Amino acid sequence: MARKSAPDPILLTLFANRFMSVAEAMGRSLQQTSISTNIKERLDFSCALFAPDGDLVANAPFIPIHLGSMSFAVKYQMRLHKNDLKEGDVLMTNSPHAGGSHLPDITLITPVFDTETREIIFFTASRGHHADIGGILPGSMPPTSVNIFEEGAEIISFKIVNAGMFDQEGLHEYMIERPARYPGSSGCRNIKEVESDLKAQIAANHKGVQLLQAMVKEYGLQTVQDYMYHIRMNAESSVRNLLREVAKRAGSNVLGAVDYLDDGTPIQLKVEIDEKEGAAVLDFEGTGYEVRGNLNSPISVVHSAVIYCMRAMLDVDIPLNAGCLVPLTVRIPERSLLSPSRTAAVCGGNVLTSQRIVDVVLKAFHACAASQGCTNNLTFGTGGKDKDGVAVAGWGYYETIAGGSGAGPGWHGTSGVHTHITNTRIGDVEILERRYPVLLHRFGLRPDSGGKGKWHGGDGVIREFEFTHGLQVSILSERRTRAPYGMEGGEPAMMGRNTWIKGRRREDGDLIEDCPESGEQRFINIGGKATVFMGKGDRLLIETPGGGGWGLPADSTARETQPHKPTWEARGSIAERAGAQASF
Repeated sequence: MARKSAPDPILLTLFANRFMSVAEAMGRSLQQTSISTNIKERLDFSCALFAPDGDLVANAPFIPIHLGSMSFAVKYQMRLHKNDLKEGDVLMTNSPHAGGSHLPDITLITPVFDTETREIIFFTASRGHHADIGGILPGSMPPTSVNIFEEGAEIISFKIVNAGMFDQEGLHEYMIERPARYPGSSGCRNIKEVESDLKAQIAANHKGVQLLQAMVKEYGLQTVQDYMYHIRMNAESSVRNLLREVAKRAGSNVLGAVDYLDDGTPIQLKVEIDEKEGAAVLDFEGTGYEVRGNLNSPISVVHSAVIYCMRAMLDVDIPLNAGCLVPLTVRIPERSLLSPSRTAAVCGGNVLTSQRIVDVVLKAFHACAASQGCTNNLTFGTGGKDKDGVAVAGWGYYETIAGGSGAGPGWHGTSGVHTHITNTRIGDVEILERRYPVLLHRFGLRPDSGGKGKWHGGDGVIREFEFTHGLQVSILSERRTRAPYGMEGGEPAMMGRNTWIKGRRREDGDLIEDCPESGEQRFINIGGKATVFMGKGDRLLIETPGGGGWGLPADSTARETQPHKPTWEARGSIAERAGAQASF
């Protein structure tokens, strides 16, 4: 296809925003038509547009870990189906082997056909985290999983919609029957909710199809696709300039960094920059082997972390797209933590290891101190197979919990924020207590948990739950044994901690008659990765890590002397409704 040698700068900006607005409208549609807490309230989803070759074109500011890896899923389905796609088809996948991140993140992909030639001109896709897709524990994020079969339903490719017909029978086969065949595992515990949210994803994709076809009708296919490629080349050029600036600032073409997971597994990176070409090789040689647990990270997630870092370090306003990766060659050692085997457990790699990859990349580029390096994944629920192997209906709840972001050269870290490649909301207390058998005792900042420095790291948070019924509760977290580091003399932040405040019960054997301490609660540190059956009245206290400091504390620029004065922004349902109307 012939393309303009020099794009019109006004049209370049216009199309960049038009493409992003399509993704935003898809997101609004998905939020409005979904029913689960995780997608509707916590906004744990992403929508994006892809070129006919499967490359990411544009997205709205959703979840970075989704956006960088979704291209792998689209390209896998293209190779698998080739010329087998027709109008009215929607593909469903979640397998890490097929470009997925972890199993709860289900991706739906819809081809966009030209209304005249009937050729595929785009793809629209949405990825949502579904709170339960089966597996050994409610919430489908088991901290104890050692293979992928324990984490729920795995789907390499399934036409959930075939020529406009929704395949409910096939969906139930994949989501309920197949996962339950593995010993100890259950099928989806709340299929009605999952099915409803998948239909919302289908509708969101269709919204994108309509808007793209309208754009093509308005400007012509040639112009739309020309500017699609111009936007990609603009991102490529921006990253090449960034790499040249980094090499010049560092005084070296070779950068490096290493950090460690709580279990001691290293993630090592060497960056070699070609200043002339504005290109770089990112080599993760030296990273530890695949682990027995679930911190293994699929290759698509590694690329997500890298593309996020490149976009985050750019000082220009461009959409996150495939152009950011063109100047980069990412080398990942086989049989490592970042290239695990086909059946390795991965649910923690997407949400924990990915954060550590981001910290390592930003450390190598000397961009900022470590963030909390964690998403503090909490799940609880009921249902699944009972002791006799009988399937019992139930439900699962999932949330990620904020922490502190790292400070950098010229700014303090932010307190109580979801950092880097996650961008979800926390569960609202009103919704949480109304829908689930829990009470929220405390939720606030964790004072002085950020690292001290000339620029201070952000503080973590404290979140304390009480369970009003007996529930299986699981926590999957990092930075419980290794503190988020500071840089340039900045101090490390406080590590996180998970404490089970347990009532003594005769059936548990810890209520002993005539014992002086029998009426006292027990405070039990359950570690970073644990699943516990918590009885009625038991509490879980989660204290999340802060962010590392930057610069020597003696040169501190106190927060009090330079207070942050946020501008007022409209919030709440009225503002959201206005935003939704503007998107449509």
